Amino acid sequence: MKRCLVGLALLFAAVPALCQDYLPRDVQRYVDRREGCDHMRGEIDRMNAVSRELRRLCGRMDKELVQLKKKYAANSTIMQILNQFEASIEVAEAPVWRK
Repeated sequence: MKRCLVGLALLFAAVPALCQDYLPRDVQRYVDRREGCDHMRGEIDRMNAVSRELRRLCGRMDKELVQLKKKYAANSTIMQILNQFEASIEVAEAPVWRK
C-alpha cells in the first residue's frame, strides 16, 4: 500500500510538467510569466526582511563608531581595529517594498 501511495504521489507530481508540453503557446507563455511573477512577488517578502535587518543592525552605527573612537583614542590596538571601518555607512532609511 505504501509503495502504491508513493507511486501515485510521483505520478501526480509529474503531471503538470507533462501537460505543459501540450499547452498552446499563448497559454504556455502566460504560465511561464505567471510563475516568474509569483516568484518575484515572493522576493519582495525577502527584500523587506533584509530591510528590517539592515535597520536593526545598522542603526546608529556611525554615531557609535565616533563615540568608541573618542573613548579609546589612547588605546592604539583598539583604534587600529576601529579605524578599519568606514566612518559613514548609514542610509536615511532602508527601503520597504510593497506587494
